[in-house]
Amino acid sequence: MEIIRVITNRGLELKGAMWGDASMEAVVIMMSGICSNVFQNDLLPATAELLSKNNIAFIAGHAMDAFSCIAYSDFSTGKQKNTGVVFDDFSVVYEDVESYVKYARELGFKKIILAGHSLGSNKIINYLGNTSDDYVDYFIVSAPVDLVHWFDVMPNVKECLNLAQKFVDEGRGKDILPFMFGGFSPMCAETALNFYNAYNLKNCPVISGDGETVSLGAIKPKGSFVIGSKDSLTNGDAKGFMEKINSYCKRPEENKIIVVPDASHIFYGKHAEYAKVILEVVKGVL
Repeated sequence: MEIIRVITNRGLELKGAMWGDASMEAVVIMMSGICSNVFQNDLLPATAELLSKNNIAFIAGHAMDAFSCIAYSDFSTGKQKNTGVVFDDFSVVYEDVESYVKYARELGFKKIILAGHSLGSNKIINYLGNTSDDYVDYFIVSAPVDLVHWFDVMPNVKECLNLAQKFVDEGRGKDILPFMFGGFSPMCAETALNFYNAYNLKNCPVISGDGETVSLGAIKPKGSFVIGSKDSLTNGDAKGFMEKINSYCKRPEENKIIVVPDASHIFYGKHAEYAKVILEVVKGVL
């Protein structure tokens, strides 16, 4: 694994990770979910290692360095900043994804497969549905989320939002909330409110009906949708959840839906099975 540095148009250096190199024909770029990176989400390195052993490069994309495990450099000020999901900006998701795609293109990869897991999937849908570029040859959406439904079923959300608004009103928007947003992720007050209002990520509204599906309908490349059969964010119907999302695509009959048996939203204990699915999907593209 090599730590890579990707410069965004706004002058920030994002730190991701890469397995393999540009001598390989294809690369899979996987945008990580919220509160997720290669150091604490085994799904990412497990997939990366299997792919690289099969001569397929892998890039783990951390948008503003998820979960604060790695800092980023602000080239506009020349200072190092401590960030991550604690201090994230979901309004620039498109730019973050675009930066990784352009980075891979500049390295000279002949095939670019853009993937995402959890909120990372919503991020790549936002990019693919709004880009005029044709740099991506195939997409892999894994365990996307209907954000409004997510907010309804996760713990502490209303409590966090009420406190976050109070902090902002008091001029304390950068203060970290005293408990985990949704029961799992530390966030500052401004980030929590920004996340809740991130309409650009509400692009899989198949349970809540609250959001937009235009991005799905505008995606140009073919792709695969991967979901665990026990994904707790699918309202008890993992396959139906993915079929509904796919139905909004331009040519749904050309896409694949793959259900990993007995796997959860984060594929806990099923990372090897998930990695094999991704490998087989990519082999079918090459």
